[in-house]
Amino acid sequence: MRRLGGLFLAALVCTAAAVGLSARQDTPVAQFSSQVQLVEVYATVIDAAGAPVTGLRREDFEVYEDGQRQEISAFAAGEFPLTLLLGVDRSWSMAGERLRLAKRASQAFIRSLRPEDRTMVMAISSAAEIVAPLTMDRAAQVQEIDRLDPWSTTALHDGIIAALDRLEDEPGRQAVVVFSDGADRYSRATAVQVIDRARRGNALIYPIALGRDRPPLLAELAVTSGGRSFLLRDVKDLDKTLADVARELRYQYLLGYTPSSSHAARASEWRSIRVTTLEPGLRVRARDGYVGD
Repeated sequence: MRRLGGLFLAALVCTAAAVGLSARQDTPVAQFSSQVQLVEVYATVIDAAGAPVTGLRREDFEVYEDGQRQEISAFAAGEFPLTLLLGVDRSWSMAGERLRLAKRASQAFIRSLRPEDRTMVMAISSAAEIVAPLTMDRAAQVQEIDRLDPWSTTALHDGIIAALDRLEDEPGRQAVVVFSDGADRYSRATAVQVIDRARRGNALIYPIALGRDRPPLLAELAVTSGGRSFLLRDVKDLDKTLADVARELRYQYLLGYTPSSSHAARASEWRSIRVTTLEPGLRVRARDGYVGD
């Protein structure tokens, strides 16, 4: 079964089932047989001002795989449960104001999430360490972030892969928010390997670069996963940046389709995905494809 976007719509044996979501659903949800493999995509729709658009229905969307239009067989919209990993770059290149900003941003972001969302915090330096697990309450997580001091080099590529690996088996929608200056040093993984891992995963990735420049890898990770990248140059931009990320994660659409048997992806084969809306003036942000199982 493919899991794209993070919500596992199980194929139930000998019976059909509705998708269990705390969200508005469009008419009766599609039923699935035990033999069906569903490709799932989370999509964010924004207007010309960049504000998320709610209230769209199944018929407002079109999904294409490798340029071939697909029938949308499952649809849901709303505030889906979220498991979020916050990655904080604590390397020496972040020492001083950048680390203070990253810590403040991470703490503010945790406080802004809904009670039903699940969070964990990873410190990234020469190694990736979970300093605040999912089982820790948010007040304690905020305290753990406050204890982070600069340490070692920036194995950012390895840290992002570790974050995706850690989220892989978590149920529901997944997201990674990373605060970093984007400067990788001494990772074992290359930038190409990071992108490949993102394509094979389920998480939306929201890299927030701190400093003067946004490294190309961070922008590519966002596009690949269906997330969004940000450049935070000044503390005065912090509140707006966090609000934009939280707003995008608050309300999304889940689109599911079953490729025809003649078009199903073979193992390790890349298939591109394009999601559009028929409503004029709106833009859709979704992951750009998947790798066949």
